Amino acid sequence: MSHILELKNLSFVYGQGTPFEKKAVDNLSATIEKGEFIGIIGHTGSGKSTLVQMLNGLMKPTSGQVLLDGRDIWTEPKKIREIRFRVGMVFQYPEYQLFEDTVYKDIAFGAKNKGLEGDALDKAVRRAAEFTGLKEELLDKSPFDLSGGEKRRAAIAGVMAMEPEVLILDEPTAGLDPMGREILLSQIVNYHKERGVTVLLVSHSMEDIARVADRIMVLNHGTLHDFDKTKSVFAKGDDLRKIGLKVPQITRIMQTLRERGTDVPDGVLTVDEALEVLSSILKKEGKIW
Repeated sequence: MSHILELKNLSFVYGQGTPFEKKAVDNLSATIEKGEFIGIIGHTGSGKSTLVQMLNGLMKPTSGQVLLDGRDIWTEPKKIREIRFRVGMVFQYPEYQLFEDTVYKDIAFGAKNKGLEGDALDKAVRRAAEFTGLKEELLDKSPFDLSGGEKRRAAIAGVMAMEPEVLILDEPTAGLDPMGREILLSQIVNYHKERGVTVLLVSHSMEDIARVADRIMVLNHGTLHDFDKTKSVFAKGDDLRKIGLKVPQITRIMQTLRERGTDVPDGVLTVDEALEVLSSILKKEGKIW
C-alpha cells in the first residue's frame, strides 16, 4: 500500500492572538494508506470536525502540513478548489444543503463543477445514486419530496458523483432510525469495496466503527491519543473509558464473560463474531447438537 494522506505536525487554533484563543488540533501527525477505511472517534470537542475540514482545505492549518499524494495541499492556494474534488466531504445532516429543482440536478452539481458533462456526467450521477440506494424514479423528483433517509442518501450521492479519491463522512448516520443507519452504513461499505477509495468515517457509534474500520484514529483534546487497528484500539477498554469513550456493547459483554471465567477471546467486536465464538464454546461443552 502507498500513502495517500500524510498529516505532519498539524495544529489549528481558533481565535489565535485573542483572549478566546483555543487550540482545537495540537501537533497531530499520522499517515493514511490508499484504500483504507479509517474510523475517527473522540469525545465532543476533541477536534474531529476541525481535523477533517483541514484534510480537504476547507480550513487551513495554523501550522503543519496536509500532504495528498506527497504534496502539500496548500502549495498553490489558488488550486485548493481542485483538492476538494479529490477529497470529498460529507458534513453532518448534509440534506440541509440540497437546493436544486430535482434530485438528479443536486447529485450532478459537484460533478458538473468538476468538469464532467454529457454521458460521463450522467454515468457518474446514476452510479452514485445506485451506490446510495436511490431508485431511478426518484431522480426526477424534487429533493424536498423525499423522506429524511432519502434526502441523506441524495446528499451523499452528490459527493460520490465527484468520484473523489478520499471520501470523508462526518457522522453520516446521525439522526437516522436503526434501519436507516444500517442501510446507509452498508451502502458506504459497498462503495468502499467496489470503488477502492479511501474512506474516513467520523462517528460517535462505537458499534458502527467496529463493523467497518480497518484502523481507528482516537482524538483527545486535539491530540492523537491512539491510531491502531480496530481490534487493538477496542482491546484497550479501560484506556478509552479514561478519556470518555466506550467500547462496543458486545465487546463489553464478552469482556465481562472473560472476567467471570468463560474462555472467550479478546477483541470480539460484532454480534456475528460473538455468536460464532459462543456457539463454538457451547458445542465443545456438548450444549449444542
